[in-house]
Amino acid sequence: MNTLINNMHYNLDKTAQNVVQLLCGLNLTLTTAESCTGGLLSGAVTGVPGSSEVFGLGIVAYANKIKEKLLGVKPETLEKFGAVSAQCAAEMALGVRKYPYAEDCPENGAVADIGISITGIAGPGGGTSEKPIGTVFLACTCENKTNILHLQINSKDRQYIRLESVRQALILIQNTIDG
Repeated sequence: MNTLINNMHYNLDKTAQNVVQLLCGLNLTLTTAESCTGGLLSGAVTGVPGSSEVFGLGIVAYANKIKEKLLGVKPETLEKFGAVSAQCAAEMALGVRKYPYAEDCPENGAVADIGISITGIAGPGGGTSEKPIGTVFLACTCENKTNILHLQINSKDRQYIRLESVRQALILIQNTIDG
C-alpha cells in the first residue's frame, strides 16, 4: 500500500501544479473548505510554487458548529441532510468563496472566484449503512454555477480515501473552470 500512496502523492503534486497553472493563466483565485481531508487539499495547492498568486484562504471545518459559524452552513441543512451531503458541500463551497470575515472583499462580496469543499467519512469509524466509509461529497462553485460530485470510494484505508478525495477535488476544479 505504501507504493500506492507514494504514487498518489506524486500524481496529486502534478494535478495540483496543473490546477495552479490553470488558475494563474486565467487570473482566477481559489478558496477551500475541508472536513474529512483536514487541509490536504489546501496543502496540495500551496505546495506548488506560485500558488500565492491564486490561493487566498483555506478552512478546515470538522465540527458542525464551525461549518455553521464560519462557512454559513444552515443548521436546517445539517439536521435534514447531515454534514456528509451534497447540500452541506454546496453551502460550504459557497461559504468559503464568500467568506464574510475576509478584509477587502470585492464589490460582489466574493473573496475568491472559485470555492471548493470536501466533506465525507474517511473512517475507520463513522460509517453507516446509509453513508458507509468512503462516502464523500465535493462541491465547486464559481460565478453562478455549482458542480457537485458524490464519491463512494471503495476502500477502508483512511489515507487512501483522503488522498483520492483531494485528487477528485482538483479534477473538479479543472472541470468547473473548463465548462
